[in-house]
Amino acid sequence: MFSRPEISKILFLDIETARCEQYFKQLSPAMQEMWKHKSQFIKSDNEDATPEEKYYERAAIYAEFGRVACISIGFVHFKKNENEIEEQGTIHLKSFCGMDEKYILEDFKNLLNEKFNGWRLCAHNGKEFDFPYLCRRFLINQIALPQTLNIQGKKPWEINHLDTMELWKFGDYKSYTKLELLCNLFNIPTPKDDIDGSEVGTVFWDEKNYERLSLYCEKDVAATIQVLLKFSLLPLAKVKE
Repeated sequence: MFSRPEISKILFLDIETARCEQYFKQLSPAMQEMWKHKSQFIKSDNEDATPEEKYYERAAIYAEFGRVACISIGFVHFKKNENEIEEQGTIHLKSFCGMDEKYILEDFKNLLNEKFNGWRLCAHNGKEFDFPYLCRRFLINQIALPQTLNIQGKKPWEINHLDTMELWKFGDYKSYTKLELLCNLFNIPTPKDDIDGSEVGTVFWDEKNYERLSLYCEKDVAATIQVLLKFSLLPLAKVKE
Protein backbone atom coordinates (compact mmCIF):
# COMPACT_ATOMS: atom_id res chain seq x y z
CA MET A 1 0.00 0.00 0.00
CA PHE A 2 2.78 2.44 0.99
CA SER A 3 6.58 2.17 0.81
CA ARG A 4 8.94 3.01 3.67
CA PRO A 5 9.97 6.33 2.05
CA GLU A 6 6.30 7.28 1.66
CA ILE A 7 5.47 6.39 5.26
CA SER A 8 8.48 8.33 6.54
CA LYS A 9 6.85 11.52 5.17
CA ILE A 10 3.49 11.00 6.88
CA LEU A 11 2.61 12.80 10.10
CA PHE A 12 0.12 10.78 12.14
CA LEU A 13 -2.14 12.48 14.63
CA ASP A 14 -4.98 11.98 17.06
CA ILE A 15 -6.98 14.41 19.17
CA GLU A 16 -8.85 14.11 22.44
CA THR A 17 -11.74 16.45 23.03
CA ALA A 18 -13.69 17.58 26.09
CA ARG A 19 -16.81 19.67 26.61
CA CYS A 20 -15.99 23.37 26.29
CA GLU A 21 -17.02 24.20 29.87
CA GLN A 22 -16.81 21.92 32.87
CA TYR A 23 -20.39 22.66 33.94
CA PHE A 24 -23.44 23.26 31.78
CA LYS A 25 -24.37 26.39 33.72
CA GLN A 26 -21.04 27.97 32.75
CA LEU A 27 -22.27 28.22 29.15
CA SER A 28 -23.75 31.57 28.21
CA PRO A 29 -27.56 31.66 28.26
CA ALA A 30 -27.57 31.77 24.46
CA MET A 31 -25.31 28.71 24.18
CA GLN A 32 -27.42 26.86 26.74
CA GLU A 33 -30.45 27.42 24.52
CA MET A 34 -28.48 26.37 21.44
CA TRP A 35 -27.49 23.14 23.17
CA LYS A 36 -31.04 22.47 24.36
CA HIS A 37 -32.19 22.71 20.76
CA LYS A 38 -29.39 20.49 19.45
CA SER A 39 -29.80 17.92 22.21
CA GLN A 40 -33.30 17.11 20.96
CA PHE A 41 -31.67 15.28 18.05
CA ILE A 42 -28.93 13.55 20.08
CA LYS A 43 -29.51 9.99 21.19
CA SER A 44 -28.59 8.93 24.71
CA ASP A 45 -28.39 5.60 26.51
CA ASN A 46 -30.88 7.13 28.94
CA GLU A 47 -34.10 7.87 27.08
CA ASP A 48 -35.09 10.37 29.78
CA ALA A 49 -31.78 12.25 29.76
CA THR A 50 -32.11 16.00 30.16
CA PRO A 51 -30.24 18.45 27.90
CA GLU A 52 -27.82 19.07 30.76
CA GLU A 53 -27.12 15.35 31.15
CA LYS A 54 -26.60 15.03 27.41
CA TYR A 55 -24.14 17.92 27.59
CA TYR A 56 -21.86 15.97 29.94
CA GLU A 57 -22.27 12.84 27.84
CA ARG A 58 -21.98 14.11 24.26
CA ALA A 59 -20.91 17.76 23.98
CA ALA A 60 -17.22 16.94 23.53
CA ILE A 61 -17.71 15.43 20.07
CA TYR A 62 -19.21 18.65 18.66
CA ALA A 63 -16.66 21.35 17.87
CA GLU A 64 -19.23 24.07 18.61
CA PHE A 65 -19.71 22.82 22.19
CA GLY A 66 -16.37 21.10 22.79
CA ARG A 67 -12.68 21.90 22.88
CA VAL A 68 -9.40 20.29 21.92
CA ALA A 69 -7.91 18.87 25.12
CA CYS A 70 -4.93 17.09 23.55
CA ILE A 71 -3.21 16.73 20.18
CA SER A 72 -0.67 13.94 19.76
CA ILE A 73 1.51 13.51 16.68
CA GLY A 74 3.93 10.84 15.55
CA PHE A 75 6.10 9.78 12.66
CA VAL A 76 8.25 6.78 11.75
CA HIS A 77 11.98 6.96 11.14
CA PHE A 78 13.57 4.14 9.18
CA LYS A 79 17.30 3.77 9.74
CA LYS A 80 19.57 1.76 7.45
CA ASN A 81 22.19 -0.60 8.86
CA GLU A 82 25.78 -0.93 7.69
CA ASN A 83 24.60 -3.06 4.76
CA GLU A 84 22.23 -0.29 3.64
CA ILE A 85 19.23 -2.43 4.60
CA GLU A 86 16.43 -0.57 6.32
CA GLU A 87 15.83 -1.89 9.80
CA GLN A 88 12.73 -1.84 11.95
CA GLY A 89 11.16 1.61 12.08
CA THR A 90 11.15 3.77 15.19
CA ILE A 91 8.07 5.77 16.19
CA HIS A 92 8.61 9.29 17.55
CA LEU A 93 5.74 10.87 19.50
CA LYS A 94 4.90 14.31 20.88
CA SER A 95 1.81 15.78 22.57
CA PHE A 96 0.23 19.18 23.16
CA CYS A 97 -2.11 19.04 26.11
CA GLY A 98 -3.55 21.35 28.75
CA MET A 99 -6.30 23.76 29.72
CA ASP A 100 -5.29 26.55 27.30
CA GLU A 101 -6.77 25.39 24.00
CA LYS A 102 -5.50 28.37 22.01
CA TYR A 103 -1.94 27.68 23.16
CA ILE A 104 -2.30 24.01 22.16
CA LEU A 105 -3.52 24.93 18.69
CA GLU A 106 -0.88 27.60 18.13
CA ASP A 107 1.90 25.27 19.30
CA PHE A 108 0.65 22.52 17.00
CA LYS A 109 0.37 24.91 14.06
CA ASN A 110 3.90 26.26 14.59
CA LEU A 111 5.33 22.74 14.59
CA LEU A 112 3.41 21.85 11.43
CA ASN A 113 4.74 24.91 9.63
CA GLU A 114 8.32 24.56 10.88
CA LYS A 115 8.92 20.80 10.73
CA PHE A 116 6.23 19.08 8.68
CA ASN A 117 5.33 21.45 5.87
CA GLY A 118 4.39 19.39 2.82
CA TRP A 119 3.95 16.14 4.77
CA ARG A 120 0.82 14.07 4.48
CA LEU A 121 -1.47 13.92 7.51
CA CYS A 122 -3.00 10.63 8.66
CA ALA A 123 -5.51 9.80 11.40
CA HIS A 124 -8.02 7.03 12.03
CA ASN A 125 -11.42 8.48 11.08
CA GLY A 126 -9.52 11.72 10.59
CA LYS A 127 -11.53 12.91 7.60
CA GLU A 128 -14.78 12.65 9.52
CA PHE A 129 -13.58 13.83 12.92
CA ASP A 130 -10.02 14.96 13.71
CA PHE A 131 -9.31 17.17 10.68
CA PRO A 132 -12.66 19.06 10.54
CA TYR A 133 -12.81 19.35 14.35
CA LEU A 134 -9.36 20.95 14.42
CA CYS A 135 -10.26 23.35 11.61
CA ARG A 136 -13.42 24.49 13.40
CA ARG A 137 -11.61 25.02 16.68
CA PHE A 138 -8.84 26.99 14.91
CA LEU A 139 -11.45 29.37 13.55
CA ILE A 140 -13.38 29.59 16.82
CA ASN A 141 -10.09 30.60 18.46
CA GLN A 142 -9.44 33.03 15.57
CA ILE A 143 -6.28 31.30 14.40
CA ALA A 144 -5.55 31.02 10.69
CA LEU A 145 -5.63 27.43 9.49
CA PRO A 146 -2.30 25.67 8.96
CA GLN A 147 -1.65 25.16 5.27
CA THR A 148 -1.81 21.38 5.61
CA LEU A 149 -5.35 21.59 6.99
CA ASN A 150 -6.66 24.31 4.69
CA ILE A 151 -8.47 22.37 1.96
CA GLN A 152 -10.77 25.19 0.84
CA GLY A 153 -11.01 25.22 -2.96
CA LYS A 154 -8.84 22.14 -3.41
CA LYS A 155 -9.86 19.26 -5.63
CA PRO A 156 -10.21 15.85 -3.89
CA TRP A 157 -6.96 14.56 -5.39
CA GLU A 158 -5.12 17.66 -4.17
CA ILE A 159 -5.96 17.03 -0.51
CA ASN A 160 -2.96 15.43 1.15
CA HIS A 161 -4.85 13.63 3.94
CA LEU A 162 -4.96 9.92 4.72
CA ASP A 163 -7.45 8.06 6.88
CA THR A 164 -6.76 4.49 7.98
CA MET A 165 -10.46 3.84 8.44
CA GLU A 166 -11.18 5.00 4.90
CA LEU A 167 -8.32 2.87 3.56
CA TRP A 168 -9.81 -0.16 5.32
CA LYS A 169 -13.23 0.50 3.77
CA PHE A 170 -11.96 -0.15 0.22
CA GLY A 171 -14.94 1.84 -1.06
CA ASP A 172 -17.47 0.32 1.37
CA TYR A 173 -19.11 3.53 2.58
CA LYS A 174 -21.42 1.87 5.10
CA SER A 175 -18.56 0.38 7.09
CA TYR A 176 -17.26 1.86 10.38
CA THR A 177 -14.33 0.06 11.96
CA LYS A 178 -12.82 1.02 15.30
CA LEU A 179 -9.06 1.34 15.64
CA GLU A 180 -9.20 -1.15 18.51
CA LEU A 181 -10.73 -3.79 16.22
CA LEU A 182 -7.99 -3.34 13.62
CA CYS A 183 -5.39 -3.67 16.36
CA ASN A 184 -6.89 -6.99 17.40
CA LEU A 185 -7.08 -8.21 13.81
CA PHE A 186 -3.41 -7.43 13.16
CA ASN A 187 -2.06 -8.42 16.60
CA ILE A 188 -1.12 -4.87 17.49
CA PRO A 189 -1.05 -3.95 21.20
CA THR A 190 -4.36 -2.26 22.03
CA PRO A 191 -4.23 1.47 22.84
CA LYS A 192 -7.25 1.10 25.14
CA ASP A 193 -5.43 -0.37 28.13
CA ASP A 194 -5.99 2.54 30.52
CA ILE A 195 -8.94 4.83 29.79
CA ASP A 196 -11.42 5.08 26.94
CA GLY A 197 -13.09 7.99 25.20
CA SER A 198 -15.94 8.19 27.71
CA GLU A 199 -13.45 8.94 30.50
CA VAL A 200 -11.55 11.75 28.79
CA GLY A 201 -13.76 14.45 30.31
CA THR A 202 -13.14 13.15 33.82
CA VAL A 203 -9.37 12.94 33.31
CA PHE A 204 -9.31 16.42 31.77
CA TRP A 205 -11.74 18.39 33.95
CA ASP A 206 -11.72 16.56 37.29
CA GLU A 207 -8.27 15.00 37.52
CA LYS A 208 -6.48 17.58 35.34
CA ASN A 209 -4.10 14.73 34.58
CA TYR A 210 -2.67 15.98 31.29
CA GLU A 211 0.20 13.49 31.33
CA ARG A 212 -2.25 10.58 31.48
CA LEU A 213 -4.34 12.10 28.72
CA SER A 214 -1.27 12.64 26.55
CA LEU A 215 -0.16 9.05 27.01
CA TYR A 216 -3.62 7.80 26.06
CA CYS A 217 -3.66 9.96 22.93
CA GLU A 218 -0.12 8.95 21.94
CA LYS A 219 -1.08 5.27 22.15
CA ASP A 220 -3.77 5.92 19.55
CA VAL A 221 -1.22 7.60 17.28
CA ALA A 222 1.22 4.72 17.67
CA ALA A 223 -1.58 2.23 16.96
CA THR A 224 -2.57 4.12 13.80
CA ILE A 225 1.03 4.02 12.62
CA GLN A 226 1.23 0.27 13.26
CA VAL A 227 -2.02 -0.31 11.37
CA LEU A 228 -0.71 1.53 8.30
CA LEU A 229 2.51 -0.49 8.49
CA LYS A 230 0.43 -3.68 8.52
CA PHE A 231 -1.65 -2.40 5.59
CA SER A 232 1.66 -1.94 3.77
CA LEU A 233 2.91 -5.46 4.66
CA LEU A 234 5.73 -4.02 6.76
CA PRO A 235 6.86 -5.10 10.24
CA LEU A 236 5.68 -3.25 13.32
CA ALA A 237 7.80 -0.34 14.48
CA LYS A 238 9.15 0.19 17.97
CA VAL A 239 8.18 3.26 20.01
CA LYS A 240 11.08 5.46 21.04
CA GLU A 241 11.26 5.75 24.82
